[in-house]
Amino acid sequence: MTQQPVPDQIMQLGLGFWGSRTLLSAVEVGLFTELAKQPLDADAIGDRFKLHPRSLLDFLDALVALRMLDRSDDGIYRNTPETDLFLDRAKPTYVGGLLEMCSVRLYRSWDGLTDALHTGQAPREGGDEDPFKALYSTPEKLETFLSAMTGLSLAAGIALAQKFPWHDFKTFIDVGAAQGAVPVQLALSHNHLSGGSFDLPAARPIFEHYVTKHGLSDRLKFYGGDFFTDPLPKTDVLIMGHILHDWNLEEKKAILRKAYDALPSGGALIVYEGLIDDGRRENAFGLLMSLNMLIETPGGFDYAGADCAGWMREAGFRNTRVEHLTGPDSMVIGLK
Repeated sequence: MTQQPVPDQIMQLGLGFWGSRTLLSAVEVGLFTELAKQPLDADAIGDRFKLHPRSLLDFLDALVALRMLDRSDDGIYRNTPETDLFLDRAKPTYVGGLLEMCSVRLYRSWDGLTDALHTGQAPREGGDEDPFKALYSTPEKLETFLSAMTGLSLAAGIALAQKFPWHDFKTFIDVGAAQGAVPVQLALSHNHLSGGSFDLPAARPIFEHYVTKHGLSDRLKFYGGDFFTDPLPKTDVLIMGHILHDWNLEEKKAILRKAYDALPSGGALIVYEGLIDDGRRENAFGLLMSLNMLIETPGGFDYAGADCAGWMREAGFRNTRVEHLTGPDSMVIGLK
């Protein structure tokens, strides 16, 4: 007999924001960071974070049911191995910066998706056409944003260190490296490499602090500038991670041409994103990220690997190829 359709998947997706908001609130208050120091019972957690007793157990046990916390038979709550590694702010593996930005910014922004689908644009912070002016407007906003980019790029950086033939190159520049998570991973994995970040000058102290914390200040430097108005630094390899999707098609192509001009013969450009699969059926993250670009930018959109490879060839690159990195992220490599 043919199985009757059921609405389970529809309802799970439609109510998915319940679990998401619960996790984001836990990250926002610092629950996982505190439990990394010492497992606690519910009363201690309530006192520590000033949580009302009416909702305390439901909040904590929902996180248990969502596999974000463990609870022992005697009522002691502790992190799971994953949340202990990735959601403790004191660890270099922390990826919660992205979730913090989701909590304070993107969660509210996405409420405007329906209007954005009608108009092709969404209201942006401060009403500014350039979202990066708002993000870079104060040290606090900039720190939150760059930490979020670390959360988005750390796993890709670890994979990139292993999957690209770095033995053939000596120098690299990560364009828009944020805190510097990817340059740090590359330098930790390959002692012969040196390089750094090319980013807006306001990012310098945040990058230099992150790099110094990892003991790599002698090999990783900051280069200030704007890739629309300033030349890119000369290097063997240029990296652009979660950068191209911020811009419209004309701007994307202009950035790729500038990268081509900056590289020597034999140099390489690596572009990595949550690339949409060519059939546009599988990588939901890439498609949803493109909707996020609708919400967050004047003309940005995500794209398939074949699209990017075509734009690279148009700019002059040869031997382009697409290779999966990790999770939803893949890279497009072009050689000059």
